[in-house]
Amino acid sequence: MVRGTWRWMLGVSAVPAVIQFFLMLCLPESPRWLFMKNEKDKAIAVLSKIYDIARLEDEVDHLSAALEEEQQRKNTVRYLDVFRTKEIRLAFLAGAGLQAFQQFTGINTVMYYSPTIVQMAGFNSNQLALLLSLIVAAMNAGGTVVGIYLIDHFGRKKLALSSLSGVIMSLVILAGAFFAETPDSSNGIYGWLAVIGLALYIAFFAPGMGPVPWTVNSEIYPEQYRGICGGMSATVNWISNLIVAQTFLTIAEALGTGVTFLILAGIALLAVVFVIVYVPETKGLTFVEVERIWKERAWGSSYNTESLLEHGNEST
Repeated sequence: MVRGTWRWMLGVSAVPAVIQFFLMLCLPESPRWLFMKNEKDKAIAVLSKIYDIARLEDEVDHLSAALEEEQQRKNTVRYLDVFRTKEIRLAFLAGAGLQAFQQFTGINTVMYYSPTIVQMAGFNSNQLALLLSLIVAAMNAGGTVVGIYLIDHFGRKKLALSSLSGVIMSLVILAGAFFAETPDSSNGIYGWLAVIGLALYIAFFAPGMGPVPWTVNSEIYPEQYRGICGGMSATVNWISNLIVAQTFLTIAEALGTGVTFLILAGIALLAVVFVIVYVPETKGLTFVEVERIWKERAWGSSYNTESLLEHGNEST
């Protein structure tokens, strides 16, 4: 090993951050934020880069009306306000739950510890372990790009469920490989089986449970709660990430790597139940339609009846 190469490893990771910094200097402000600050000319200039003239006027009118309505009904939203309204609690449960399950099904364990996992599987060469972990990382990036296409064609819920099904299968394969592998085993088939399990895990996770939690969290909250709920859900994601990263090797050492992967498979199974029960399909829905879903789930058919009566009164 060449001395000092770890400095290059850490230094190179700063390059994407520098590129992102300079690109973000060219990033325009949100039109909604500009409207809130009474800078409507700048907001219209930003919108004109996205929409043609025919659509631009409708978007400006919609944004103006939405902000006017929001200012009339809203004071500053606080953290506790998220838990005071039943429909917002349900929305936050779905969003934060998806973020937590994204981490507790083990994705960053696989990404952080893939060289260690490969060595646990019997590949003692550091170079081979790093090469295989780089392949895993490349599959993660490629799978995420595929997910961008799939998420609008198959829907968020279907994609999450199919992704989790594959994740469960992959984790069971990983667990089986580690259960079958023994310290004095000379058969390398179980090591390669573990590597195949890792590859399948990434292939199933990256297009589905990778982008779905972030996409759903951007769609399920009413406008006045979107910022605070999105931030709280992201916090849940990173706290979950910290817990998994800090405990994985300890649990693997105490219980065995095979048992640890079975625990992750069990969590993924719980995630399937969670998605079926709590997460609505938001593909093709407007924010108003999604908000109506939460109100119907919170208040049942009584809300539906009241909505129809209100609509009837408006018609007359």
